[in-house]
Amino acid sequence: MAPVLLLLDLSMTPSDPAPAPGGPALSSVSAVIGDLLRRARTAGAVVIHVREAAAGEDTGAAEPPGGHEPLLRPLDGEPVVHRTRPNAFAGSGLAGLVPVGAEVVVAGMHSESVVRATALAALDRGHRVVLVRGAHASLRAGVPREIEATLRAAGVVVAAPETVTFDGNGAAGSARGAR
Repeated sequence: MAPVLLLLDLSMTPSDPAPAPGGPALSSVSAVIGDLLRRARTAGAVVIHVREAAAGEDTGAAEPPGGHEPLLRPLDGEPVVHRTRPNAFAGSGLAGLVPVGAEVVVAGMHSESVVRATALAALDRGHRVVLVRGAHASLRAGVPREIEATLRAAGVVVAAPETVTFDGNGAAGSARGAR
């Protein structure tokens, strides 16, 4: 079974603050995520886009609500899930889109909240979870490395982007031992 690529909160508004000095540049994170997305699509992997939605927002809209601009636009047929809590599985319908036993590759924004909560929820659901180094970010410097250590201790595989494949043999086949 091919892995599922979860892209978390890859929307920005003009009023969003810039990352803190010393934090990852959004452009470098976007480049890593863009490459993952290209490889997942080429391999025919399931790609799921998760966006934040405020209570009461129209979550059926094709574009992100509230003036958000997707950094990496979904293609026709790629599901878009709207979350209202940091754990993207909670109350969003995401659980029904991720096949039982599928490996879940996680990338996106808000490492300290959405990435962390969603990765831990996927582990709790029995999925093997791969967090891609350099493919998640926070507005605060140093947070992504802290989150990687926390999630690694919980059982998430933290893998270099070049080791992640979407061929059905495990997203981080060459990184299985590298925790």
